Amino acid sequence: MPNVLIRDLPPEVHAVLTARAEANGQSLQQYLTQELTRIARTKTNAELTAAITARGDRIHLTAEEILDAIHRGRAE
Repeated sequence: MPNVLIRDLPPEVHAVLTARAEANGQSLQQYLTQELTRIARTKTNAELTAAITARGDRIHLTAEEILDAIHRGRAE
């Protein structure tokens, strides 16, 4: 399995991460693996935009149609 080495981590950041790991009953390695996995699985805004653009199923509404829908929704 690949390894990651982080250099020059500020001591206060290390302390916070260690405390969070302990609060979750995990080692620092387990905690960081969990958090890095969560980060990797979460799409960035650029990735989401690209995925939406690639779908190609756009709905074309005018600004007036959008505002009308908002006003109707508020009136209900």
